[in-house]
Amino acid sequence: MAEAEIRSIAFPSDKLEGLYAPITYGMQAGGKRLRPTLLLMAADAFGGDASKALKAAAGIEMFHNFTLLHDDVMDKSDLRRGRATVHAKWDANTAILSGDTMLTLATMLVAQVDDSILREVLDTFNTQALRVYEGQRLDMDFESMETVDLDEYLEMIKCKTGALLGASAKIGALIGGASHEDAERMYEFGLMLGVAFQIEDDYLDTFGNADTFGKPIGGDINNNKKTFLMVKGLAAADANSSALRAALSMPAGPTKVKTVTRIYEMMDMPAVSKAEVAAYSSKALSAVKATSLSDDKREIFRKLIDKLIGRSK
Repeated sequence: MAEAEIRSIAFPSDKLEGLYAPITYGMQAGGKRLRPTLLLMAADAFGGDASKALKAAAGIEMFHNFTLLHDDVMDKSDLRRGRATVHAKWDANTAILSGDTMLTLATMLVAQVDDSILREVLDTFNTQALRVYEGQRLDMDFESMETVDLDEYLEMIKCKTGALLGASAKIGALIGGASHEDAERMYEFGLMLGVAFQIEDDYLDTFGNADTFGKPIGGDINNNKKTFLMVKGLAAADANSSALRAALSMPAGPTKVKTVTRIYEMMDMPAVSKAEVAAYSSKALSAVKATSLSDDKREIFRKLIDKLIGRSK
């Protein structure tokens, strides 16, 4: 349902191909479509007509993909979802401008909700947009910081990943007719789900399979990116922590990835990561249990959590 709506978005085909072709390329790259799916699920769960939430769902996915275009430029990433990124296929200026266009298109799509909820929906959308930008800034700042504590890291991923999932759930709930209180609980559900999702992503970047993950394994290690594994590992303040710090100073390459990965294994980091994912998944489930939804409606969100836990991509 969400995929069909996303692919039905029409862009001018007879002019400005350099602006719109990269947008089509980015939007049709596939992906999990988690955010629009969550929005539609929330709208349906609260008794709304999911078809009336399709434009907002497409807008949320458009916003998400806008951030990916810009993130790939900033991170100098040449591969996403198993193919060339927009800036690698075209150039950085194209990725920036097409990304800017996607932001405006996303806002226009999200604004196509009933007038009775328009103000709250747009406030939610714009607030989460600011949080995403704040999260990206924190992520960039972390690059020049020798150490980052766990609370700082968690705040970053709540902004960068959790906020958009929270907004997706809240906007869907509002479209479905949820009360303000239930809509806020759904925001909390999405926020906690986002934290669990990002920690799982950190884990997969080291211990996943490149064929299913969609990008080379070990990229975070080679880039010394502050991930849950790194932050938690360095905080241990023991012999393994010292070895990890030394390994992270190695030149980027397969040897560095292999060495750091082995240290993470010695620190039992796969189990530690999985435990943290489970903890935040439990918080997400508690939030949806606090809503007025019936047990059968809550069950679909529990199944969503289960589907995301233990994923391979």
